[in-house]
Amino acid sequence: MLINRKEKKSIRSAFGKTLAKLGHSHPEIVVMDADLACSTQTQIFQKEFPERFFDVGIAEQDMIASAAGLAAAGKTPFVSSFAMFATGRTYDQIRNTVCYPEFNVKIVGTHGGITVGEDGASHQALEDISLMRSIPNMSVIVPADCRECEQVIEFAAENYGPMYIRIPRTNVCDIFDENYEFDFCKVRVLEEGSDVTVITNGETLAEVIDAAEILKKEGYSIQILHAPVVKPLDGATIIEKAKQTKFVITVENHSIIGGLGSAVCELLAEYYPVPVQRIGINDTFGQSGKWDYLLEYYGLTANKLAGTIKKHVDTYRLVK
Repeated sequence: MLINRKEKKSIRSAFGKTLAKLGHSHPEIVVMDADLACSTQTQIFQKEFPERFFDVGIAEQDMIASAAGLAAAGKTPFVSSFAMFATGRTYDQIRNTVCYPEFNVKIVGTHGGITVGEDGASHQALEDISLMRSIPNMSVIVPADCRECEQVIEFAAENYGPMYIRIPRTNVCDIFDENYEFDFCKVRVLEEGSDVTVITNGETLAEVIDAAEILKKEGYSIQILHAPVVKPLDGATIIEKAKQTKFVITVENHSIIGGLGSAVCELLAEYYPVPVQRIGINDTFGQSGKWDYLLEYYGLTANKLAGTIKKHVDTYRLVK
């Protein structure tokens, strides 16, 4: 693991560049966008392969249905838009024309979570993971940095089946070094610890790592799990680590209803019941503001997380 806090990179650009690179070795890949190619960075693929790029305009439902048709004809469509529009506006088409027949369509939702910022509640997808993980045959992946995003897109291109990949609007710091290898089947243990197991993914991973460093100075031992694949969830690793601490906290830039926290609660309730605290957006809509202010307001910065995790650990110590 390598955290470079001094420089942040565009994860959307990493997505676009990886698509363009894959276009040379995978002639079956086609890319579709809904009038947001500049924002999603699919324009990088468009410049390389204009004949394999389709901008459908503000017609996301048509985009998904057309992608299903292309997949039925043997293509591998990558479709992209803001996470809100790529999942919410198109739910019926994803469910019935992609997942029901299990077509090989890859949906990349950019601008996920509260950190969309000034665009406000109408554009801040806080329910997209919940929507996608509830559909049979759909896999859900939330990469944390550019290197992981690149490997996730490569994995999607080379493996069959519907996939939803969620990335943020914000630039992200490097977390993983050149030795990192994305594993679709495994949760990654980044830090061992004895007080609590904290499970997260996406852009909140860096915040959790920093929060754990703050708490380490105060004598707390935080175990960190990175779960980029929300569905199918690696239950074996999560149960194993939950047995060590007997207490779990989830952190996500998403509603606490239906996302990573819910997936972990469902797993542990069935196979190894332990106390779980979910940290995320508490059943509310977002609002307009600077992304870093919103991250602070909703309690997802390192300092805020350190305080919240400390409170939960202290409470757990009192009642156990």
